[in-house]
Amino acid sequence: MKRIGIIDYGAGNLHSVRKAFAYLGAEADILEEAPKTISFDSLVLPGVGNFGPGMEELEKRGFHPFLREWLNADRPFLGICLGMQFLFEKSEECPGEPGLGFLKGEIRRFKDPSLRVPQIGWNAVHPKEKDNPLFKGISDGSHFYFVHSYYCVPKDASVIGSTTSYELEYCSSLWSGNAFAVQFHPEKSQELGLIMLRNFINI
Repeated sequence: MKRIGIIDYGAGNLHSVRKAFAYLGAEADILEEAPKTISFDSLVLPGVGNFGPGMEELEKRGFHPFLREWLNADRPFLGICLGMQFLFEKSEECPGEPGLGFLKGEIRRFKDPSLRVPQIGWNAVHPKEKDNPLFKGISDGSHFYFVHSYYCVPKDASVIGSTTSYELEYCSSLWSGNAFAVQFHPEKSQELGLIMLRNFINI
């Protein structure tokens, strides 16, 4: 049985994510602070809320060095929503508060006044690569559930795992080695979300 570590920084859909992994047969443990020893196979960073306070809470709980070490070692990782945005250098949501800096780039806010912000609801996701293991068994244009006001802008386009259109065509998921991240919420995306989480378990 695969063991999943789910990072708790005081916000996020922890129990929904844990319940989804348990349904798929994985053992999921919620980590309230950075562990001193690693007893799990994969790490998940779910997220909702504000970029600045989220980063501060991660630091307070000792997750900054732990996350950098985990990511640099290319161990299986999944960031969800704000957990994806944390991977970058900075965000317009909280200028001056640095992100983890695992990936070069920044987080920007949707600015079109004719659109509802945050984007809430289902939208189509278009994988860039056919061999992306996170999207195995998932068709191009499949719909996933989004709730966000900000989107990721990587400097290196090669890490873009998929795109979605809302105001503009933006990066809706990442793929770098064994590190994956999605702007949408697979734990709220019904059957397709469960397929994606099962794919992650098998990585």
